[in-house]
Amino acid sequence: MKNYRPTKRQLILTIAFIIVAIGLVFTLTRQKTVVVSVENVNVRSGPGLKYQSLEKVNKKTRFNVLEEKNNWYKVRINDHKFGWVASWLVNRADNLKKASNLSEATIVIDAGHGGSDSGAEYKNSTKEKYMEKTYTLQMAKAVATQLRAQGAHVIMIRDTDKYVSLKKIAATSDKVSADAFISFHFDSSPKRNTASGLTTYYYYSGASKQLAKALNSQFDGLSLTNRGVQLGDFYVIRYNSRPAVLCEMGYINETKDFKKIKSKAYQVKVATKVVKGLKIYFNN
Repeated sequence: MKNYRPTKRQLILTIAFIIVAIGLVFTLTRQKTVVVSVENVNVRSGPGLKYQSLEKVNKKTRFNVLEEKNNWYKVRINDHKFGWVASWLVNRADNLKKASNLSEATIVIDAGHGGSDSGAEYKNSTKEKYMEKTYTLQMAKAVATQLRAQGAHVIMIRDTDKYVSLKKIAATSDKVSADAFISFHFDSSPKRNTASGLTTYYYYSGASKQLAKALNSQFDGLSLTNRGVQLGDFYVIRYNSRPAVLCEMGYINETKDFKKIKSKAYQVKVATKVVKGLKIYFNN
């Protein structure tokens, strides 16, 4: 019997096959695996809330991650079907039980002013100054806390006393593919104690105006006059490519308003109202 000697071409093909097989095994073993943490999670046709839901999956569903985009994971549903899930709804360790449209949303929260930009001020009889930037941050944090408890992906423009340029603030929404942008401020009148109330501003009709209406519809019970929804030419909403609003949640140089503004109870109540307004917006 003659000794069999493979040809050079056969050797090359065999080696190539072995390399491909090893690469495939390495890829499969290294592939990221995630577990859905809550009930009712959508698997969508693309990486975002705007895409069609292909199906809903429940807690403990396991997926292999094939790709990541805009903080969404591309996963394999079965051998011939793929979809996308929100990355923040997998591998969670909190008490969220069931996902909603709000849970899938990416929301940018802007605490107006900061750092060298103090914003408007409240001055009392001893000439102490209370700066707008302090209370916008407190309110923004209260809102972020409640939104995260609902499962939403929240991005804070600032979470400390620092200055962020208006250009960077407005650009953040597009950078993270935000579903909503909310900027919190407090109004100020030319003369103290001459104006009171809260106003919700939008610049663009369409989604931004609908967002403003949905939020403002919940502000009637805040014990400050609701001045309604108005068109506002503010940089952070004018140069914003995503649905964007600016909320003036009281007049900081009005004594009655300021008592509310600095109150923890008022900040928490605003947060609750914002969550309800966003649920209306995203359900529509």
